[in-house]
Amino acid sequence: MHTRSPRPFHHRRSRFLACGAVALAAFSSHAAEPLGSLDVEGYMGTWHQVAHYPNFFQRQCVRDTRASYRLIGPEAIEVTNRCTTAEGKEESVVGLARPRGATVQVGRLAPAALEVSFLPGWLRWLPVGWGRYDLISLSDDGRVAIVSEPSKNYLWVLSRDKALGDERWQAVTTFLGQAGFDLARLQRDPVSP
Repeated sequence: MHTRSPRPFHHRRSRFLACGAVALAAFSSHAAEPLGSLDVEGYMGTWHQVAHYPNFFQRQCVRDTRASYRLIGPEAIEVTNRCTTAEGKEESVVGLARPRGATVQVGRLAPAALEVSFLPGWLRWLPVGWGRYDLISLSDDGRVAIVSEPSKNYLWVLSRDKALGDERWQAVTTFLGQAGFDLARLQRDPVSP
């Protein structure tokens, strides 16, 4: 069987010239478009899901939902999602993220657009099963991230901390409202102390 492996995340010349470093200011983009660039290594590690739009593939998760990202190749990121179910069991799934219409140059992904698959590795060569993962906002301290896709049907608010303080939560909801997201659909995620 022929399988297609992800392209390596190596430093290479972009087809287009970068127009300088893009400062990732707190919630600076007011559209569901990916940020201009992302420091790939700075994004690696564990993020806690503090809010999201409910979706079918997370329906079993009731608390402590988190995602861990690990660079495993020049253009490959291992994604491990974990959560606690109503029965108190921890569930996890491991997937792969790769650049989507983006280039990596000097450790920066431009734009901040990935595609993610949780299909078994032997099926990832298929043209289906890959979902858009666009980082649409990152706080200036790099501790709060908002991920969505153009249709705005999926949304995740991620934080390096288990919970957001009132001021940060207000900044998130203000950004989302201005970007046209339906705040009534937004569900905050419970975490264990």
